[in-house]
Amino acid sequence: MITPLYPDLSQAAGWLPLAFLVVMGLAMLAYVILDGYDLGVGILMRNANDAEKDIMIASIGPFWDANETWLVLGVGILLVAFPTAHGQILGALYFPVAIMLLGLILRGVAFDFRVKAHAQNKPAWNRAFHIGSILAAFSQGFMLGMLVVGFQTSTWSYAFASLIGLCLMAAYCLLGATWLLMKSEGQLQIKAATWARRSLWLAGVGIATISIVTPFASPSIAEKWFSFPNFILLFPIPMITAILFWWIDRILKRLPAQLVQANQRWIWTPFASTVGIFFLAFHGLAYSLFPYLIIDKITIWEAASAPESLMIIFVGACIVLPVIIAYTVMAYRIFWGKATLLEY
Repeated sequence: MITPLYPDLSQAAGWLPLAFLVVMGLAMLAYVILDGYDLGVGILMRNANDAEKDIMIASIGPFWDANETWLVLGVGILLVAFPTAHGQILGALYFPVAIMLLGLILRGVAFDFRVKAHAQNKPAWNRAFHIGSILAAFSQGFMLGMLVVGFQTSTWSYAFASLIGLCLMAAYCLLGATWLLMKSEGQLQIKAATWARRSLWLAGVGIATISIVTPFASPSIAEKWFSFPNFILLFPIPMITAILFWWIDRILKRLPAQLVQANQRWIWTPFASTVGIFFLAFHGLAYSLFPYLIIDKITIWEAASAPESLMIIFVGACIVLPVIIAYTVMAYRIFWGKATLLEY
């Protein structure tokens, strides 16, 4: 008996896995954007002086820990709602996941210790925070690359995943630099504009490379992309993405002169445009992969837990998710504005 690719969505066994996929996808998107900018700030710290590093840390201080909640939520849903896929995905990505966790732990320890350490030890903790950010960002990009190629274990797959790891680091640096444009002042703000321009096009290389490789990784994805009328309906995604890249580059070229004149009028647009690029890239990837969690191998319904278990988890998610959203919004509302030095 052949299992249908899309089961009856009027039944709990049909719509519950779909609901959890949406929540998991949104959680991962929120994590990539929110923790992405603070990972980017950590990577960029090497290019700043001591006073600027303190401001950079202060700009993410009230948010970075809460941002990682979205990663816990996304991976937690993968574990409890799609245990079959969780086992295969985490099994295939055991090493990069371990590296990511090492980087996140190193960041957490360094963040707290750098402000309490003696002056002679502070540079070491700054380096630890920088290295932890690199490890976490690169490993996440590597995992994304392996997901796109269906976890194939070949030389070209590892080379592709490594390239995406570097490109995601650049994309996080772009997020971090545009975040600093909004949160900092003076010379650091001018430096952030330069850092953002340096990161912009390598991030674009990553998106373009994924766009090229993805249809070659799966005949079913190629069919979804290039069949009519799908091709026409999908065309606005790369077109708008290209426009956003052009707009960010244009704004960043003009910003240093504007900042010298204390003109903050368009200071928010590079960050907002970068978030738009991430959203469009996520939309394209989600469309390509659906309904599979592992390309052409396991659909969300094949990987899902029993409907009775999912219903219990669904009730809990309906309680927990609004709480996470509420305290995230509250934190950003309270600490909005220019960053000031953290004090203990």
